[in-house]
Amino acid sequence: MTLTLGRYPVDPPVVLAPMAGITNVAFRRLCREQGAGIYVCEMITTIALAHRNPKTERMIEFGPEENPRSMQLYGVDPAITARAVRRIVDENLADHIDLNFGCSVRKITSKGGGAAIPYKRRLFEAIVKAAVDAAAPAGIPVTIKMRKGIDDDHLTYVEAGLIAQEAGVKWVALHARTAAQRYSGTADWEAIARLKEALDVPVLGNGDIWEADDALRMIRETGCDGVVVGRGCLGRPWLFADLAAAFAGRPERVMPSLGEVAAVMRRHAELLSGWYGTERDGVTDFRKHVAWYLKGFPVGTEIRRAMAMASSLTELDDLLGKLDHEAPFPVEALGQPRGRTNSPAHVFLPQGWLADREDDAVPEGAEIDNSGG
Repeated sequence: MTLTLGRYPVDPPVVLAPMAGITNVAFRRLCREQGAGIYVCEMITTIALAHRNPKTERMIEFGPEENPRSMQLYGVDPAITARAVRRIVDENLADHIDLNFGCSVRKITSKGGGAAIPYKRRLFEAIVKAAVDAAAPAGIPVTIKMRKGIDDDHLTYVEAGLIAQEAGVKWVALHARTAAQRYSGTADWEAIARLKEALDVPVLGNGDIWEADDALRMIRETGCDGVVVGRGCLGRPWLFADLAAAFAGRPERVMPSLGEVAAVMRRHAELLSGWYGTERDGVTDFRKHVAWYLKGFPVGTEIRRAMAMASSLTELDDLLGKLDHEAPFPVEALGQPRGRTNSPAHVFLPQGWLADREDDAVPEGAEIDNSGG
């Protein structure tokens, strides 16, 4: 059965996870050119959207080819969440709204946001219901993404999934780690299976999908209805071509030569330059992607360092031309983690946060007017 999102079929059942500083218009277009799916913009804070923060106004732009337009919102106040969603409805800003309950960053959880919210089940319910009710007149589907819980002693994912289902979300995505795990260790796919057993709405799995075959294995082992891909596509937008082939039952996988990777790198930098409006800003932003694209390839330290300091397309072209374009794809890099990896850490919470699960008061100072994470 094809996964659907309101009136939109999601085939293959693949979602690009929102990633701060990564999933802008340029990167989404690059990935979309490789294969179909849902491509979510960077996290947008509800208060910034409601107050028309200039930086956020740029981040909520979508390309003309993006359909559906998918926006992830972060907020902790049900009233502000409703106001932000009403703006989306009134101004036709998006076709899908995803709510973030998975962020584990200290500046978010210490104020009661992100992965801390589901523990406060009444507040969590109020936020989800506010978004669903405000989106309903336009028929905009609302989904959520969350973690297993704050830590192993405070797991909330099954209860939160049931609450969100009752509130009217169209699917629930689970990053199968706790907030305390951050991006360490391995994802607990068994938790995805338990959530799938508990819910009637579709469940999407997230965590440790480094290759297309990992996605197939996750669905086979957990019964989930789709996958959310984050760090696995960093420096590898062609992963979405692999995912399309895998879900269609085709064996081919994209393993580009270094020359082919160089062409994708140039395209990415060009798209960023177009979105930012200047080469300097576009190429400067592209620098963060260089190490991911070149992972495993035989490229010297000097060229890598120079690329990470480039500030024009001409400069980048010169450096890309110095690469060994015949170098084959490093198969030893397949299945290896990409992007952020870190150690487990204490989750910082507001004073007394764990004392009363029924408290639905909005934490003081929790709203952050800074979209993107």
